[in-house]
Amino acid sequence: MKTQHPTVGIPVRSLPDLLAPKLEVVFVGINPSLYSVERGHYFARATNRFWTALSHSKLSARARRALKVDLLRPEHDVELPRFGIGFTDVIKRPTVNVSQLGPGEFEEAVPLLLAKLQQFAPRVACFHGLTGYRPFQRIALGSAALPALGPQPERIGTTRIFVVPNPSGANAHFTRADQAAWYDRLAEFVAAIKSGD
Repeated sequence: MKTQHPTVGIPVRSLPDLLAPKLEVVFVGINPSLYSVERGHYFARATNRFWTALSHSKLSARARRALKVDLLRPEHDVELPRFGIGFTDVIKRPTVNVSQLGPGEFEEAVPLLLAKLQQFAPRVACFHGLTGYRPFQRIALGSAALPALGPQPERIGTTRIFVVPNPSGANAHFTRADQAAWYDRLAEFVAAIKSGD
């Protein structure tokens, strides 16, 4: 996938959105890492806790059974939409780390993300970290409320919003077990929404 660099207009290679209509959960990262883009898969760096934590959670049980694996890996990202799990980012421009993103990039990217979520209408949009969710909440939803991890009061049409910790290895406040527990909470949130439909 190629996206335009916001300041120069030069096409930049990025990770493709892995989206389909009516997914159970779409994971929304802040932006792809250069490392992940080079490998062509989400959360490709071995120090990122996403795949091990997801593999130890209830959220991935159906996918692991169907794929006959105990541990999901980055190359499974393309398989997960058929099990109700998709991927995208707030900003599609890859960087070494989020400190390289400018505030103007959120202003430009958030309306594009909002349009994608409105088009595909997942049951839940799950943001990885408050750093990516706060600008989305302000720009797309017009809310100045102070968000916390977990379910959010705002919605995008019928799509509910949930925020989990960022699984990056740089986020030392949360262990892999903590991250897996948040994905379990997300699975319970999805199940509760489904039972209320």
